[in-house]
Amino acid sequence: MTEYPHIHYSPKPSPRPKPSPAPNPSTTSWKSAAPYASSPTAPVPKEVIENLIMTASTAPSGAHKQPWTFCVVGDPDIKAKIREAAEAEERESYNGRMSEEWLRDLAPLGTDWQKPFLEIAPWLIVVFKKAYEMEGGERRKCYYVNESVGIACGFLLAAIHHAGLVSLTHTPSPMNFLQKILDRPDNERPFLLIPVGYPAEGATVPDLRRKGLEEVSVWF
Repeated sequence: MTEYPHIHYSPKPSPRPKPSPAPNPSTTSWKSAAPYASSPTAPVPKEVIENLIMTASTAPSGAHKQPWTFCVVGDPDIKAKIREAAEAEERESYNGRMSEEWLRDLAPLGTDWQKPFLEIAPWLIVVFKKAYEMEGGERRKCYYVNESVGIACGFLLAAIHHAGLVSLTHTPSPMNFLQKILDRPDNERPFLLIPVGYPAEGATVPDLRRKGLEEVSVWF
């Protein structure tokens, strides 16, 4: 199948020059104030990532349990370990695990098992879902965990975009290696891996067609 044509990515820099050092958890603004840069390896201030996470944490959740943990990885050695483990799983997926139909659907996007962005991006945000909570040595139930964490990730991705940064959603399967590398407790399961940084100069993205309103909505 022919690859999608690519177009130049033209990000809009955030209008605010500096991040707020003390984000308000109740803020409704998507802006997290990332100063613009043209290198994917350019550092993103920690305060910006903190703002993004606090925005994501305003998401609604079942019984207000907030069943998520955002692990932020900036250490090059840990990023290298994550890339090595992710590529090992992806290599298996592209060479046997994935069905022929799946591979055909991915072909126009030009993806493969190699994931250099896991080391190039200044930050990796690894989102974990909490299957249950531990309070005072007792196990407490969480409700609508996947739905709640999914909404929080949507908030996070929108905030990243509106901050003038770029990201992608990476879901190597299986993802258990993330729990081991980041030493997370038994009640936390990896949900999504999100590299965050600036777009490379001259970066291109697939020119994808989005479904029209009539295809995604039904009115009564």
